[in-house]
Formats: sequence, structure tokens, C-alpha cells
Amino acid sequence: MKFRLLTYIILSFALTSCNGCSKSAQKFRNNEVDNTSSKRERIVRERSTGKTIIKMEKRNGVYYVPIELNGAKMDFIFDTGAGIISISETEATFLMKQGTLTKDDIKGTAKFSDANGDISEGTIINLKTVKIGNITLRDIEASVVHNSVAPLLLGQSAFEQFGKISIDYKKGEITLE
Repeated sequence: MKFRLLTYIILSFALTSCNGCSKSAQKFRNNEVDNTSSKRERIVRERSTGKTIIKMEKRNGVYYVPIELNGAKMDFIFDTGAGIISISETEATFLMKQGTLTKDDIKGTAKFSDANGDISEGTIINLKTVKIGNITLRDIEASVVHNSVAPLLLGQSAFEQFGKISIDYKKGEITLE
């Protein structure tokens, strides 16, 4: 099963390119994923202060933040409506080629509902590290949308690791506590 999903992701990447819409606002699970690690074990702060400030960049009315997934730098849409971190097949294939995403990180499949109510299938994966500013989250669930043109969405599977998130649109900053 995992091999088939891995093969599907790689083949899909080879046939398409990257730019478009994602479907990850809500998910409906086929396979439950066990996340038994506590929040404290998942968050590693590189400095001792209780706050981290991340700069947002506004492009065409959408706010982007710099993130590192398993060591790879990418710009994500800051999407409080997305239930989970979401990447396209293109990024998943890139992480596989880098060796930072393996078949052991594939957890199953799920169905996702987008803002229009359309439902599509995706693959649930485990991200070993998600670095946001000076904070590294470990073992965070994400989805691979079976669409090579889906945008990168920073969703609730990352946000729920923090006690408080503040957005200052005038300064273009997100504060995580």
C-alpha cells in the first residue's frame, strides 16, 4: 500500500508541474494516525524566549511565511482555515529525492474538502521537522494533495502546537507563543 502511494506520487510529479489550488480545509480520514507525542516533545525552541516573530510577505493579497520542511526551505500560505499542513505532489517528490521523506513517513490516505465543498483524496504523511522561525516542530502530520499544482498551506496541524498566535498585519508579522 505504501509503495503504491509512493509510486503514485513520483509518477504524478513526472507528468505535471507546480502552480494552483489546494484542497485541504477539512479532512475526512480513512486511516487514523497515532500522534502520541506530547506538545512539549514536539516543540524545540532554539532560544529561550517565549515568543517567536515570523515575517509575512504579502503577494497578490495572500500572506506567505518562510518554513523549512525536513530541512528544505519553502514559502507557505498562512492559512488558518486549513486543517492540516498541505503540500503538493511536487514538493513531496522533491523531499523524497532529497531522502528526507521516505515510505515509512506515509501514514495512509484521507479525503479533503476545499472551500467550495469539493472533496478529493490525498496522502497523509509525517514530517520529521517543520521549522517556523526559531521553533522546530517534530513529527507533524501533513497531507500530500494529489495535484501537482496545489499551493503550500501552513494549517492547523502546525498552529495547534502553540498556545497563542497573534497576527499584526500592519507590521507583517506573526507572533507564536
